[in-house]
Amino acid sequence: MHLIIPFASTPAPGCQHTLIERQLAQQLPHLRALLQILTPGLRDEGDEYQLSPPHERVLARHLGWSGADGALPWAAWRARQDGVDTLDLAWAELTPLHWHMGAEHLTVLAPEALALTEDESKALFDAVRGLFEEDGWALEWRGPTRWYAAHESLQNLPTASLDRVVGRNPDLWMPDHPQARLIRRLQSEVQMLWYTHPINEAREAARQLPVNSIWLSGCGPYQAPAGDAPEMALSLRGPLFDEDWSAWAAAWQALDAGPLRQMLDAARGGQAVSLTLCGERHAQAWHNTPRSLWARLTRGWRQPDVAAALSAL
Repeated sequence: MHLIIPFASTPAPGCQHTLIERQLAQQLPHLRALLQILTPGLRDEGDEYQLSPPHERVLARHLGWSGADGALPWAAWRARQDGVDTLDLAWAELTPLHWHMGAEHLTVLAPEALALTEDESKALFDAVRGLFEEDGWALEWRGPTRWYAAHESLQNLPTASLDRVVGRNPDLWMPDHPQARLIRRLQSEVQMLWYTHPINEAREAARQLPVNSIWLSGCGPYQAPAGDAPEMALSLRGPLFDEDWSAWAAAWQALDAGPLRQMLDAARGGQAVSLTLCGERHAQAWHNTPRSLWARLTRGWRQPDVAAALSAL
């Protein structure tokens, strides 16, 4: 049993206030018990400006992948799972989004905020397909926000994960690699084409967010995984992106009452378990290993500082 929990913490003041002042850590008894009986393992050190967030780096390592920062082939892997014949092409995820123009800068909203229907998505996809195919791209539609694109320029192209961009100014994360010039041009053409598209006109008339841009990520050819992927709990993602710290705390409590309680029962029953908590910068793993007699005797009175462990991510 191996569970990865992304978005377990962030340096944002609201998150730290929730952890410490609102004492969220005191409301997670099963996480506390797990950290008490498990042994710290590998720590993945990074920073919040890396293109690949900690949970993606951790998962890629378990899949046995190699690749530079921002050049992990998530698109080809997910496309295969979606039934796309990826061949030996380099793929990218092409995610339709809403870029919100605020008073000072742009902000990328999560694709879920669009509540895009299949018919709307297919119409927008078909509208831009020709732009890409004229330049030798292959496009595949597999869901309202699950679009895939293949092109030779995507070979080992480093791009920022969508999980880095949501809630932030996309200008800070635009790829500056020479291979990305074509992508930036296509992105601009897509934005212009969609600006007056009937789907967006209808959405705006219905007071819905227009689909006004795309984000390209997860580039590279398919790499066969070396093993099964660990389970990843994503329930903290939405509240953290929305900076809804009450909802984020509630999602943590649900994780504690569900998967973490099950993991604790498994560990106490002698099963091998691993837990990896991922923040915005770092990831920390814990696992159960044979302990010395002294460790077994003292583990009962050593209380882990859960708030410190989460804040350190």
